[in-house]
Amino acid sequence: MRIVIAGAHGKIARHLGRMLVERGDTVLGLIRKPEHAADLRADGVEPQLADLEQIDADSLALQLSDVDAAVFAAGAGPGSGASRKDTVDRGASVLLADACERAGIRRILQVSSMGTTRPNPPDVDPVFGAYLNAKREAEQDLRRRAMDWTILRPGLLTDDPPTGRVKLAESVPRAEVTRADVAAVLLALLPELGAARRALEVVNGETPLPEAVRTALR
Repeated sequence: MRIVIAGAHGKIARHLGRMLVERGDTVLGLIRKPEHAADLRADGVEPQLADLEQIDADSLALQLSDVDAAVFAAGAGPGSGASRKDTVDRGASVLLADACERAGIRRILQVSSMGTTRPNPPDVDPVFGAYLNAKREAEQDLRRRAMDWTILRPGLLTDDPPTGRVKLAESVPRAEVTRADVAAVLLALLPELGAARRALEVVNGETPLPEAVRTALR
């Protein structure tokens, strides 16, 4: 398969890119900063410059020729303000989906966040609230599309080594999950047509990852 990853230099995306390459897929990595290209090439990923806050959907679609599936793993990141939560975590997700539709790509995975299925707490930090709003609106946009989408909502992300064991379901109690394990779940979900038009939450748990995926998709 030929896979495009938006936000390809992010921590989850780097894990996923290497896993896909190891599996034998061809990976196109969308990045905003030219200086990140060398890291992607070292991973075996083909870097493609595309600032998702500046490019339009038609131009992006031209860069996605022969792509079979897309993964949205971009995020404004820590230290960014409320406005960039909207332009990246929501706006860039909408842009990628628009471009995929124009390019005829039906399969798309979106990395979202736990907390989007309920209203924000009244005492939520304003920037974190903007982040949750952006993720919530990005999910709503994707759900309206006639695409084979899958939404994955990780719990509290860590950089710990992968455990290979997760809890994966439509709703799970909030807990930590390693970024490497999130990437492994994305890798497993990508070819699964049973995951289409499903939203799942993931945290670390006791179930081996392949079994967790099979159980969640029954």
